[in-house]
Amino acid sequence: MFRLFSVRLLLLFVFNPVYAQSDVEKRIQTQCILAEDGDIIEIPAGNFSISGTLSLDEKKNVTLRGAGQDKTILSFKGQKQGAEGLKVTNCTNIILENFTMEDAKGDIIKTQNVSGIIFRDITARWTGKPDESNGSYALYPVQCQKVRIERCTAIGASDAGIYVGQSDSVWVTECTAKNNVAGIEIENTTNAWVWKNHAFENTGGILVFDLPDLPKKRGGHVKVYDNLVARNNYRNFAPKGNIVGTVPAGTGVMVLATNDVEVYNNKIWENKTVSTGIVSYYITETPINDKSYIPYPSGVSVHDNIFSDGRRMPTLKNKLGFIFWWKFGKRVPHILYDGISNPDWVNADGSFKPSYRICIGENENGTFANLRADKLSLMSDRISRDQTHFNCNK
Repeated sequence: MFRLFSVRLLLLFVFNPVYAQSDVEKRIQTQCILAEDGDIIEIPAGNFSISGTLSLDEKKNVTLRGAGQDKTILSFKGQKQGAEGLKVTNCTNIILENFTMEDAKGDIIKTQNVSGIIFRDITARWTGKPDESNGSYALYPVQCQKVRIERCTAIGASDAGIYVGQSDSVWVTECTAKNNVAGIEIENTTNAWVWKNHAFENTGGILVFDLPDLPKKRGGHVKVYDNLVARNNYRNFAPKGNIVGTVPAGTGVMVLATNDVEVYNNKIWENKTVSTGIVSYYITETPINDKSYIPYPSGVSVHDNIFSDGRRMPTLKNKLGFIFWWKFGKRVPHILYDGISNPDWVNADGSFKPSYRICIGENENGTFANLRADKLSLMSDRISRDQTHFNCNK
């Protein structure tokens, strides 16, 4: 009976497009509610207006499939109910593929408490000028396991285009993120691989963060490699109070307060403020109330990347950007470490204990500076370019 219903639905879409346009939302949601183990929900080609959040809850082995990113477009521009475009919760082995969603009031696609979620060949975007009124996240898996995001495009998010939070066993590959505040963000997430992506014209290209006050306290074991991270110089349009609002325009890669992160074999080009930053949470100047939170980066390695040569101009609309301009002018080193570390992790001679080392090496045009912000303040003259304690080949 259900299969017959699916066939009738497809026939209505194909042979009665006017009727389908007015009733498509109800029919997609009905299929999501009635879906059984192993079902494929097909959304045909067309540009459809959706007025409320579509949802998939407590399902197993279900695929939601469009006719192609440029063929199946679901627009939430007139959304009246809910915040997300599509919300998937408490599911197992879900595949979302071959469609575009745009202009949701909040996040475009949010998945939560899902084990086995694949985003494949999806575009999630806001079509207007990037603005703080846009939703926070385009693709937003949170508290998920076994996450795959491949060949997707995210545009216009006021926080992060592709955001993976508090999750485990993740890969993000062959994706494009542009005109977001953060292009790709891995937050409080373990065992993540981010490779062969193109992050450009965002405020910050790729961010790997651990933040306080979250159920999952510690991320790490993240590899960022073979990506093109270029010209991430777009103005920061995050709403006031968002942590990504502290990221200066012109940031390529930033590793904040997390551990065991390897950044290698990337092309990090023409990011005007900081090509790669390794920083503690203290750099945000935000109070920490979470007593179990570890605010320092550790076990970070940046090697074998190619940085663009030539002059840059740090943003003057951000405190960090202003300090970089004041200290370095148009010659900001490509790799910056804020120098704020846990005293228990450092030997008497200033070198790191093995488990906590910050390693810098074999980068083309990989100029370096230790801001030594633990010594008085960023405004002091204690910046060091000495890489002795950061050479892990010794």
